Amino acid sequence: MKKLAAIAATLVTATVLSTSAFASNDNAIDDLRTAKASVASLSTTLENLGQTVDSSVDLNGAHTFGQKEAAYNAKHAELQAQFDELNAQ
Repeated sequence: MKKLAAIAATLVTATVLSTSAFASNDNAIDDLRTAKASVASLSTTLENLGQTVDSSVDLNGAHTFGQKEAAYNAKHAELQAQFDELNAQ
């Protein structure tokens, strides 16, 4: 009976850990999608204001969702600076 309880506890623990790992991956995917959408939106805004925009993101060497998100966030910061400069004029 003790072995059965130990096996059940191990199974429950493994299930909880794998579920949280999948949830974490879903959040990373959502964060990446949000970062991509942010770059696309700001690029479109700048283009509509008559600006020349390079919205390409260099993903060379970015292997994880976090690294890809960081690349998109860096591009967003670059575009935001361009937008801020335009607004300052």
